[in-house]
Amino acid sequence: MQLSLVNVAYLVASLLFVLSLRGLSTQQTARRGNLLGAVGMLLAVVVTLGALLAPPEVTNAAHATQALAPGSLALLGAAIGVGSVVGAVLAARVAMTSMPELVAILHSFVGAAAALVGIASEVDGVGAGAAPDVAHHVEIHAGVFIGAVTFTGSVIAFLKLRGTIGSKPLVLPARHVLNAGMTVACIALAVLAFREGGAARVQYLLISAGVASALGAHLVMAIGGGDMPVVVSLLNSYSGWAASAAGFMLGNDLLIVTGALVGSSGAILSFIMCKAMNRSIWNVVFAGFGEGGGAQPAADKNAGPARKVNETNVDGAAELLLAAKSVIVVPGYGMAVAQAQHAVKEITSLLGARGTKVRYAIHPVAGRLPGHMNVLLAEANVSYEIVKEMEEINEEFGETDVVVVIGANDIVNPSALDDASSPIYGMPVLEVWKSSKVIMLKRGMAAGYAGVDNPLCYLDNTLMLFGDAKSSVQKLLASLGSRAEQQAA
Repeated sequence: MQLSLVNVAYLVASLLFVLSLRGLSTQQTARRGNLLGAVGMLLAVVVTLGALLAPPEVTNAAHATQALAPGSLALLGAAIGVGSVVGAVLAARVAMTSMPELVAILHSFVGAAAALVGIASEVDGVGAGAAPDVAHHVEIHAGVFIGAVTFTGSVIAFLKLRGTIGSKPLVLPARHVLNAGMTVACIALAVLAFREGGAARVQYLLISAGVASALGAHLVMAIGGGDMPVVVSLLNSYSGWAASAAGFMLGNDLLIVTGALVGSSGAILSFIMCKAMNRSIWNVVFAGFGEGGGAQPAADKNAGPARKVNETNVDGAAELLLAAKSVIVVPGYGMAVAQAQHAVKEITSLLGARGTKVRYAIHPVAGRLPGHMNVLLAEANVSYEIVKEMEEINEEFGETDVVVVIGANDIVNPSALDDASSPIYGMPVLEVWKSSKVIMLKRGMAAGYAGVDNPLCYLDNTLMLFGDAKSSVQKLLASLGSRAEQQAA
């Protein structure tokens, strides 16, 4: 079969997407990967619009799209223009701390688009009086189901990440039976729609979309804050499969391929993150992390008289760092919120210039988004050579003089290894307590995002430096600079 210009362009765009994913796999090539993905998407949009305007004999497409009416073309152009402006403004203005929320809400757009495409396709079919085709009928109901689950699930994830909804999981009685019942109901509605035909097809589809929307909201409401990075990654996978389903409904090969790439890569990333947390995807989705077990939660066990913490000040922390030969920095979401990464980079550069061995330790689920800390450090021009993943740096803590924990809590919690009653028990963590000294920067003694108390704060070798992370880091930088100059004089 002769290839059309559209087919060739779609093939090139698909290759660019594959190269983009490959580039995004490492920090060194991430910028190039992002650029390749943008070029591929631009090519896809331009070629698709061209196919709508050009006569079929020019595109020679086997599934040539019907030409748009002038009014429809103007409406489409306006929609693309508004969307481009909104996207550009958001990308330019969004802070790195808000990136997880932005990603979550963008996933909801993909889910909503897939659901609306399915509903529109069904309405068109009923309006044309066409008899339901089995394959197309399955495509529509599957696309609407995945899209609706993705839409509401992503909205709930956005609200949780934003803090509008609490991070504590909503655990309803017999929730697994409820989830299974809603899934079976959607399947039953699809069967009824096919058997009855006519206008009832649209009615059943709308009811199914409503049930799927409730299912998506309930699934994410039952997931606690500690698992939100995995949930965002999983919703990314859902959005990919929703886009692929929309591609089947529209007969668009590129949308099918692109959706499959996003869906599979999101699933792989979710699997990798779950492995890093010593949990399964099923456990993340259905376990209601954060609800605790039969034993008393760690926070309750520690209730009563306040336990003693060892507090330090900026000058004391500066003295420790200047005397250290080996320093590891552990960044967390608190550093992202305070936008302290640039000042932290200056501190490590100052120490490195003095001959101190400095590294950064990154936990797979640090922050609220996969790779969140890596992006922040790259933004501050931290060398990739000193940014280490958990597996390669955990064994170095025992030989480290000082570890500086900046706004991290759950990823350095020893309860994950030695407290079977803790909700995070079994999750691999950065074993910072093995170092000679730990300087922990926190606003106060509140628990982390997962709502779990951290015994690290009360250990004899832990010094607490309270205050806003950016202010504390800037004061620490000033003190280090002043003391270094005095020593040099």
